Amino acid sequence: MKKLFYLLSLIGAFLVLGRTSLFADGLNSIYTSDGVYIVAAGDNGNILRSQNGGDSWNKSTAGSTNFKSVYIFGTDVWITSGNGVVYKSSTSSTSLTPYPSGVSTSVNSIYFVNGNVGYLCGDNGVIMTTANGGATWTPSNSGIANVRLNAISFKDAMNGIVAGDNGTVYVTDNGGTSWTPAALSTTRNLLDAKYFSDGIAVCGEWGTLFTKTTSGSWTQIGTRIRSDIRSISGSSITDVHVCGGGGFIRNNNNSSVDFLNFEKNPMLANLVDIVYAGGKGFAVSSLNNAVIRTTNSGMSWTMPSGTSVSYTWEAKPGASGSFLGNNICLHPTDRNVVFQAFGNQVYRSGNKGETWTPIGTQTPSGNTPHSFYVSPLDTNIWLIATESGPDKVYRTTNYGQSWTEVISQNFTSYGQPLEMDQNNPHVFYFAPDNGGFYKSSDDGATFHLISNYNFRSPCDILVMWDNSDVIFLADGITGSGQATLFKSTDMGLNWTLVRTNASSSEIPSMCNSIFDKSTFFTTEWPGSNIYKTTNFGDNWFVDHTTTFSGWGSDIAHEDPSVIITGSWSNKATMTLDGGDTWVDISSGLSGHGGGILSPERGYIIAQQGSSFYKLKITYTVITSVGENVISSVPKEFNLSQNYPNPFNPSTKINFDLPKSGSMTLKVYNQLGKEVSTLASGYRNAGSYEITFDASSLSSGIYFYKLEANGISVTKKMLLVK
Repeated sequence: MKKLFYLLSLIGAFLVLGRTSLFADGLNSIYTSDGVYIVAAGDNGNILRSQNGGDSWNKSTAGSTNFKSVYIFGTDVWITSGNGVVYKSSTSSTSLTPYPSGVSTSVNSIYFVNGNVGYLCGDNGVIMTTANGGATWTPSNSGIANVRLNAISFKDAMNGIVAGDNGTVYVTDNGGTSWTPAALSTTRNLLDAKYFSDGIAVCGEWGTLFTKTTSGSWTQIGTRIRSDIRSISGSSITDVHVCGGGGFIRNNNNSSVDFLNFEKNPMLANLVDIVYAGGKGFAVSSLNNAVIRTTNSGMSWTMPSGTSVSYTWEAKPGASGSFLGNNICLHPTDRNVVFQAFGNQVYRSGNKGETWTPIGTQTPSGNTPHSFYVSPLDTNIWLIATESGPDKVYRTTNYGQSWTEVISQNFTSYGQPLEMDQNNPHVFYFAPDNGGFYKSSDDGATFHLISNYNFRSPCDILVMWDNSDVIFLADGITGSGQATLFKSTDMGLNWTLVRTNASSSEIPSMCNSIFDKSTFFTTEWPGSNIYKTTNFGDNWFVDHTTTFSGWGSDIAHEDPSVIITGSWSNKATMTLDGGDTWVDISSGLSGHGGGILSPERGYIIAQQGSSFYKLKITYTVITSVGENVISSVPKEFNLSQNYPNPFNPSTKINFDLPKSGSMTLKVYNQLGKEVSTLASGYRNAGSYEITFDASSLSSGIYFYKLEANGISVTKKMLLVK
């Protein structure tokens, strides 16, 4: 149950962070020059700062400004905005000084080659430069078209690159005095560019990625994904790290020219920016404030300390009915559109499964579809295998307005007998009960018997990526006590038994990835094992044992580290590290399981019972605080009593600093153990307000302690739940 449509690859203290709407709250940019002092910024004035390498974070809010890009050079920090203003601060201050850039439109990217000379780019072909640290800006866009520019980067004071919409790329070798277009073979919007000392990398929508060495020509990387690559970082053209989509991070270390090194990380939400410095890396999502971090050059990534995550399936309205097998299909060119078949009706969603509308006419007979496909070559062509006594395969060539019977043979009562060859979508395979294997080479218009192999009741068919000669067929009968798996290396003409499950009757689902053709996963029913092969299906082992019998499964289409499996009941499980560890994600499910699809890491959908479900992931983070400057310089040092007190679950703490300097504000329990750092580092003289939310703490007495300029004050507060 996989339906892996990759057509285009072929041709605050506790911040509750949820995946809600795209680019709503969260962070748009992050930067560090040393891996110690880090600044991240986003919409609605959202700024996070860390002075200890990401161990803890301080949050501040600067009005309703939408921040776009962050850069740090030395002790200076610059943050651009959507209104043309460049804000400047320092590594020792949280205050922002606004400097108009001379335009009122969005400034999307900023880069400094030293403490004085910098460049920015933005909407309408804007490129500007400064020679005085950002105090004043002058145009520097000679030769630039009127197009949205999204990224600017320099190797040194002379050599730079800018990239933008519609495949726009310009380079300069004279410090921006003039720009020369670079011809890249794409019209996709380009979202980031990085000029390394030995080469350039440019990325963008729909998996677009180009690289070139200093003296070489542009090479387009076959990333084989449909999601966007949004950001680039690294130390050289042979150490490039990119992120995007629903949370993937990839690199080209160890000469992996196709960027097939996937950095295992815990984020299941879009990653929009990434930065590396000295082996440390940080990445952010526009959907939440959880800054993920690596301290080992991407070998592993972690959430901020104390972060918790919840997984909840939500039923989505508009489509219901009976089904068996997997009947979910993606649109080949519109990433918001997904199709599914329930009963004898096909449904379409234009918003990634949030709502559904019936389309086309009902199939002539049958009300239990087992396999459904929308051709990625022509979305007017659909194929559906449905129980109708005898069972039938129907086809439409006019978007479901009329249907034609293609083949009539009984097939499995519980699996999916029809499969498309993802390497050649003109080709379909059909496996009925009691033997025989059929092939269509004309988009499902006709099927021909190519093998008389004596299968019993095939549950699933799977074609290997990039090698249509290799096909797997899972065979089983309910109650037989023997599930079998077969492999063909000659496009289905001959078959070899490669596995027998004596403890189960069916292998209801198989899944594989375009990124690692040697690795497959299967489920079993009844039985709780998830099986894995790493040698092209010749040998298998138990990768994980669940508490439920398996059913549907899929590998995230942009990252093979993420695998999801379901059950015939209301259970599901997921791994984010290729099967090393698994987590239960059953909350919210009801009824029996069916198809599962993961177009992106953070976009996971399923047919379940008689409804369609979508996985919602919510992060709760304990690594930042709500901090605001609320007045001018006070006359004396003061720590106010929190209000309200007692409180549940949040309270405000105000303090006054008459002198600038380093400070800390920490919370301790009755045993004197530190439970939270609310603020730390350098602060300008002023009055501050901290919002402390103790949702994860138990009722009781707590103490908060302010230390600054050699003075220490402690006060008591009471949490009552």
